[in-house]
Amino acid sequence: MHLTIRHRTEYAYDPAAAKVSLRLKLFPSIYDGQSVDAWSVHVNDEPVFPIYTTGYGDEAALWQSDETVSQVTVIAEGKIVTEDKAGLVRDLPRKPPSAIFCRSTELTRPDAAITELASAAYQSDLVAAVHAISNAVRAAVVYRPEATTAVTTAAEALSIGAGVCQDHAHVFIAACRSVGVPARYVVGYLKAAGNTEELFETHAWAEAHIANFGWIAVDPSNGISPTDHYVRISCGMDADDATPIKGHVMGGSQISLSADVSILDSQQQ
Repeated sequence: MHLTIRHRTEYAYDPAAAKVSLRLKLFPSIYDGQSVDAWSVHVNDEPVFPIYTTGYGDEAALWQSDETVSQVTVIAEGKIVTEDKAGLVRDLPRKPPSAIFCRSTELTRPDAAITELASAAYQSDLVAAVHAISNAVRAAVVYRPEATTAVTTAAEALSIGAGVCQDHAHVFIAACRSVGVPARYVVGYLKAAGNTEELFETHAWAEAHIANFGWIAVDPSNGISPTDHYVRISCGMDADDATPIKGHVMGGSQISLSADVSILDSQQQ
């Protein structure tokens, strides 16, 4: 699939911030099943470029304001070519030890309920087990916007029984790690079915590692493995670690945020 993407994120500061520093992981992954035809990132109309690659293999850039600033607009846009690889994730630029992704974080620490969910779905065929855990998470956590917040933990989301893609990914990751399966959080874009341009936020899913097989991706929110409708941007231990934009603001400003993502299948224009 040939996807044309425009991702706009706008921050407003009141009063103007003395200084804003941003770490940007907004450069789509290049691996088997995903390539970049063209891509650019601008902050307040200034082009920014990757200056390092994280240990996970994500390209990252840094930006800092030179003076007080009342608004910062980040635009990432370009053309990405994707293929459906049935969820297999191969040939990423870096391959950190999978055991790293068995560590819990504040957002993904399993409790008794998560461990019970994982144990009930677990089976000796680990590929089947990963999909069974994903299905169990989808059944236990109903998709409901505003049921949770950015700081809701996996255990809290499962207790609530509702959440969004971040919560589905966190519960899945916590469940996998509780039975010894390394898992990581993934951020990207999702083009819904249909020919027209639509607006979205970024989407989240997860990847699990199976020994002697490799990484496989699952999207518990939609009950499928990612297809050529998905564009992978970055990964991490949890949502906070994987977030495409992270920043620091000097000054006592109130911060407001707006964002949208437009995705168009270029072959159907």
